[in-house]
Amino acid sequence: MRILLVEDERKLSAVIKRGLKEVHYAVDSADNSDDALFLAETNPYDLIILDIMIPGKDGISICRNLRKKKNDTPVLMLTARDDVEDKISGLDAGADDYLTKPFSFPEFLARVRALLRRKNTEKSTSLKVADLELDQRTRKVSRAGKDIELTPTEYSLLEYLMINVGQVVTRTMISEHVWNEDFESFSNVINVYINYLKKKIDHEHKKQLIHSMRGVGYSLKDE
Repeated sequence: MRILLVEDERKLSAVIKRGLKEVHYAVDSADNSDDALFLAETNPYDLIILDIMIPGKDGISICRNLRKKKNDTPVLMLTARDDVEDKISGLDAGADDYLTKPFSFPEFLARVRALLRRKNTEKSTSLKVADLELDQRTRKVSRAGKDIELTPTEYSLLEYLMINVGQVVTRTMISEHVWNEDFESFSNVINVYINYLKKKIDHEHKKQLIHSMRGVGYSLKDE
């Protein structure tokens, strides 16, 4: 999952970014409105965390601008002002949730997970393809009822493939969403981790779910 963090308080930004990376999210950051808009309009994000008070246009204006351009990426708005009118303005501008500083990090992560789940599935935290199941809440994976142990990176890669079930995802897309790095430096690493997943997911089963699309990328699909 790839997240854009827009926060101009350097210490807070560093803490949030480190905390998100520790639970295996890829994170880009910006500390002003110009950079925030450029990144949001250039890259596909799964979530935008947006502070209201930043240099340049405020967070409410940024959110409104994104919605006018049909950018429907979920937005979690942050503010130091616990004012009802500010919350109403943020939500009316198109924000999906609102959190007042200071906040507890566990609550912050819970809101992040909730918005990501809402984006990917309205009804369940579970992703299922054929007999392969992944629970985004517990991070448990199983196939045909048998639990599969995955490393954090393997889990993030499988989750991304399952969210995009039936679609071809390129190595560039994977490198940006799973590792937050450019394709050139991670090409071989991606191949290695795809092979790790194939061994754990497909090795003991007649039906293969993870497919390599030569020269293009990879796809997880039920054929």
